[in-house]
Amino acid sequence: MSSVPTVYDVANRSGVSIATVSRVYRNPDSVRAQTRERVLAAARELGYVPSGNARGLASRTTGVLGLCFPDYSDPDAEDADAEDDDAAMLYSDQIIRGMERTARRHGYALLIAASLKGGPESLVAKVAGRVDGFAVMARTVPTEELEVISRRQPVVMLAGPREGGDHLDHLDHLEVANSDGQRELTRHLIEDHGLRRLAYIGSAEESPDVEARFRGFLEACTAADVETADEPVLRMPMMRQADGADAVDALADRDGPLPEALVFANDQMAVGALHALQRRGLRVPEDVVVTGVDGIPLGRLVRPTLTTVRQPMLRLGEQAAELLVQRLGGAPDKEPVSLMLPVTVVRRGSCGCGEAEGSGTQLGQ
Repeated sequence: MSSVPTVYDVANRSGVSIATVSRVYRNPDSVRAQTRERVLAAARELGYVPSGNARGLASRTTGVLGLCFPDYSDPDAEDADAEDDDAAMLYSDQIIRGMERTARRHGYALLIAASLKGGPESLVAKVAGRVDGFAVMARTVPTEELEVISRRQPVVMLAGPREGGDHLDHLDHLEVANSDGQRELTRHLIEDHGLRRLAYIGSAEESPDVEARFRGFLEACTAADVETADEPVLRMPMMRQADGADAVDALADRDGPLPEALVFANDQMAVGALHALQRRGLRVPEDVVVTGVDGIPLGRLVRPTLTTVRQPMLRLGEQAAELLVQRLGGAPDKEPVSLMLPVTVVRRGSCGCGEAEGSGTQLGQ
């Protein structure tokens, strides 16, 4: 016997197959209690610690799921600072929590990859070789490359619709009802608060999420006969708090009055805008209304509290893990699925609906 005990040693000591040892650690409920205890007792006696490599010898799997997303707060990025690093992680943190919790319940560990060093293609290639399946944020890498990887292992794309036309992809997709949420929020501003001069602030490189949000904004304006441009009033580089503050400065320095409402594509920019407006002595919502999208916890802590469209970020991570586990559990050849998760419009102080948590309208079910 080698000095470092292996899965083979545990199998021999407990009188079971290597695959049974692997199942004890990956999916304990699939093994009879008496057998499971015998395997664990042998492992304790030997001092055996399971590893991804050991499990792979038995089943050609790693027992690990992956999550890949671009880290916009990468320390090598220009103009990065601690405050924006923390803010940029708020959205991703919730997805990570949901995915990790569900993966653990099914006996999987979670490998998180969030770095652009070497390029996102290099990142995903490395992750694919270390996990049984993974979820990836839309537009992190070209869909064509994910298609190639999906022939070997399941891949779930987060926050992006299925590509159509001649380039229909065959990945599983998870997205949220961004267009419905932004449409309802914009309708609320127009019909319930009587606002007519609304400015939408988006991002320089539109993500599928932001594109859908702007589409919902335009649809609400068109339905109410509110004049608006076919493009966002401003496109900000990174959608951070600092970009929201910069948007306020840019609009305030223009000739003419501020818009009646600043409709931001995410909460981080909206929070930055609230701080910038306060520094300028402008009152929210009396002088200008501010809204966001995402529903990050920070929106409840700022004053006034932020009106927003709350995404089911935790559920997005949970559902991604569930889809991967289903594929790994024997459903790899089924047709790819596209799931749309609902959002909730949360009306709070920054639109004039009061300082409490506010009422919510769920959309997209």
